[in-house]
Amino acid sequence: MPKRRLSFFVVIAVLAILLLTLPFTGSVLVDWWWFKEIGYEVVYTQELVTRSLLFLVVGAIAGAWVFLNLRVAHRGVVPYPIVLTLGPAATALNVTTWLRRLTLPAALFIGVVLGLGVSPSWDVVLQAIHRTPFGVVDPVFGHDIGFYVFSLPALSALLGLLLTLVVISLVLLMPVYWSRGDIIARPWNLRIEPSAGLHLSILLAGGFLLTAVRLWVVDVPSLLYSSTGPLIGASYTDLHARLPALQLSAVVAVGAAALVAIGGARRMLARYGVWAIAGYVAVAILARGAFPFVMQKLIVAPTELTRETPYLKYHIAATRRAWGLDSVETKELNGEASLTLADIRANAPTVENVRLWDRAPLLQTFGQLQEIRTYYEFVSVDDDRYWIDGKYRQVLLSPRELNIGALPTRTFINDHLTFTHGMGITLGPVNQVTSEGLPVLFVKDLPPVSNVSLKVTRPQIYYGELADNYVFVGTKQREFDHPEGETNVYAAYGGTGGVQVGDILRRAILAARFGSSKILFSQDITNQSRVLFYRNIMERAKRALPFLQFDRDPYLVVGGDGSLQWILDAYTTTDLYPYSQPLGDGTTYMRNSVKLVIDAYNGTLTAYVSAPADPLIQTWAKIFPGIFVPIDSMPAGLRAHIRYPDDIYRVQTALYTTYHMEAPEDFYHREDQWQIPVVAESTGSIPFMRHIIMRLPEEKAAEFIYMVPFTPRGKDNLAAWMVARSDGAEYGKLRVYRLSRQSLVYGPQQIENRINQDTEISRQVSLWDQRGSKVIRGDLLVIPIEKSFLYVQPLYLQAEGGRIPELKRVVVAYQNQVVMQETLDAALAQLFGGAPGPKARPSDSTAAASAPTGGMDFQSSLAEARRRFAAAIQAQRDGDWAKYGEEIKQLGQILQRLGPVATPSRAKADSAKR
Repeated sequence: MPKRRLSFFVVIAVLAILLLTLPFTGSVLVDWWWFKEIGYEVVYTQELVTRSLLFLVVGAIAGAWVFLNLRVAHRGVVPYPIVLTLGPAATALNVTTWLRRLTLPAALFIGVVLGLGVSPSWDVVLQAIHRTPFGVVDPVFGHDIGFYVFSLPALSALLGLLLTLVVISLVLLMPVYWSRGDIIARPWNLRIEPSAGLHLSILLAGGFLLTAVRLWVVDVPSLLYSSTGPLIGASYTDLHARLPALQLSAVVAVGAAALVAIGGARRMLARYGVWAIAGYVAVAILARGAFPFVMQKLIVAPTELTRETPYLKYHIAATRRAWGLDSVETKELNGEASLTLADIRANAPTVENVRLWDRAPLLQTFGQLQEIRTYYEFVSVDDDRYWIDGKYRQVLLSPRELNIGALPTRTFINDHLTFTHGMGITLGPVNQVTSEGLPVLFVKDLPPVSNVSLKVTRPQIYYGELADNYVFVGTKQREFDHPEGETNVYAAYGGTGGVQVGDILRRAILAARFGSSKILFSQDITNQSRVLFYRNIMERAKRALPFLQFDRDPYLVVGGDGSLQWILDAYTTTDLYPYSQPLGDGTTYMRNSVKLVIDAYNGTLTAYVSAPADPLIQTWAKIFPGIFVPIDSMPAGLRAHIRYPDDIYRVQTALYTTYHMEAPEDFYHREDQWQIPVVAESTGSIPFMRHIIMRLPEEKAAEFIYMVPFTPRGKDNLAAWMVARSDGAEYGKLRVYRLSRQSLVYGPQQIENRINQDTEISRQVSLWDQRGSKVIRGDLLVIPIEKSFLYVQPLYLQAEGGRIPELKRVVVAYQNQVVMQETLDAALAQLFGGAPGPKARPSDSTAAASAPTGGMDFQSSLAEARRRFAAAIQAQRDGDWAKYGEEIKQLGQILQRLGPVATPSRAKADSAKR
């Protein structure tokens, strides 16, 4: 009977353990299946194995160390144990015996805690093992930068762990020896039994030696992260006061270790130990605290620039190198050239791609015109460029994703089996407008229809920015594909994504992982069905490559084969680059080392190395072999759409406002500091940054660039502008155009003020506002042309209660001129010669009523004028300025011939109206 009871309890215990560990085990297995699906098993296994080994090795060593020290302390018989009497029954508690029984549990507990504490440092250990030199040495100690990035963190962690073990051992041994009577404390007297004193002296001496090593090996190099003085990095005080103080402290720590060892050997640990600790603390306070403070205040501060000049050079050079600013190409633009109509025509690709549609108004318009069903949603709008019908066009596109929360009926079948994916994109040029003020769309509707050379052949979006739930494909339920009129079209998933459901055991594990018993019991899910999860592209990327940082703005691309592909920019970062200026989160180095491509249909991930010279990505490639591929292997249809990433460009431009000053004197005084102008939006003021297709000064072809203007600090005129290039062999290059200080070039804020002060514009805006409509002022665009600038601002009108903004006017500013017209072409014509077209094209009946009936010659001339006028307007829309000029010239000649006849007719018409 007892055996049966024992067996029963064993079974119950095993089942309880299985039930408790099933969720964790299921999660581990499902994640393993997922990593196997995407082909990144090495990432999962390498991290898991390294974490496990660290836990086991460190836990075993720590537990064994603590256990050994406690067993040594508990050796022999205690003649006079401490006994405590507890409770009214006067129960006696032998403290010594009780502490001896806790030896093994305490050792196990400490081993587990330290093992768990160290296991998250798996990446530090692997980077130290597979480290790659930077090929650049620090200017103070001569170490390669790789020592600071890879080796120093590992050394610091190792020494910190050893010191922690020593301290824990000392803390645990003190009550043990006290309970045995080996330590007796009396006022002004501490007696320690010789064997206990020897044991404690060995540990204390070891602690001092480890402290000395840490001071010399870790703290001395860490001076290069100091924030003393006017820079980040080792300053004058650090190298002339703190450095010798650290070295002196290390020597004193070695002396303290020797003194403690002597005290233990002479059975005088209490006295020698107090002297050692007091001496070390005194040196630390005086040498490492007071001495540097006095030097900084009395010696350095009065002549700071003189003494800090060499270290400012180190700081500036390291910051520029760490943030990629040392390779910025600088060009001077002397004065602002006057633009002519010929210059506008010569820069036709720039003018043709001026962005008249802002993302926010366009996103509203897409949502109203192209969502089609309530459960579709446009999340964001992205800039890109395509060759369309033989022309290089800048476009704005947005994916139509499925918002599962907007389904009219939320059930397991609807959420996870039927409605599984978004559908297609909406894409249009940045500068074309319909007669109703709405955007022209090249790709639209469901299924996507294209009226240009760009085609979408696989429009389904199973992986996107909104997809955050799991779905099953290949089930007995039909998958909704897209609506078609009053009916729905269904289609089966034909991709390669997903984890196969498999047998009943796998299904049970999946049910436990996703917390739904319906997965286990559903008759619609078969063994051949597959489950797609981690479908949010940002979450998918972070799980697959957890050691990289990702840009906030992923973008969708139509590949050369018509498929939809997401591109995410990934960064390698560190906060350990010496002398470099850190960000708010401590990052001191960043490279856009990876372009991650995620197929919107299959979910496959391909990580292309875009910065092969980066030591960090080289190190990660050694740790995880086979997951990175060279960017040269990227298909041409995708390679043509990579762009300079947003996050790193924002950081670089913000730093460059200060770090373009390389002379220490200029940097110290900030006499030429710049700032990035800001523009007001509904979400607040944001930096002025725009993607543009334009031909850079002295370049032959137009290209896709990311442009940022700079103004002097505290002023509004332009000082310079920076471009990040994205096309072809020029990808990744930064160039700054500096403007002459002797000439005044209006900045964005000054142009905004001039627009606000223009009476005609103010009158029109006020008139619209009075009628209940809402005027939305678009982004003010800075368009560099040759060595001058155009400013363009679209104006949108949104009806009261309406949600579709319409483009109504375009404001163009050049130097001190501001004009507003219905089209960009008309505004440019008004600024640079010629007359803008009429606001509304007259109907044939109106033209006939106002025309005299003076014979066939007049009628044929009038018809010819109409034809020339229509051709000129079409040329304006097409951006063909040469043809536009020729047609206007011919029209002028025709009107001159008609003038003597037409004038009386116009006068009679005016009289009749009066």
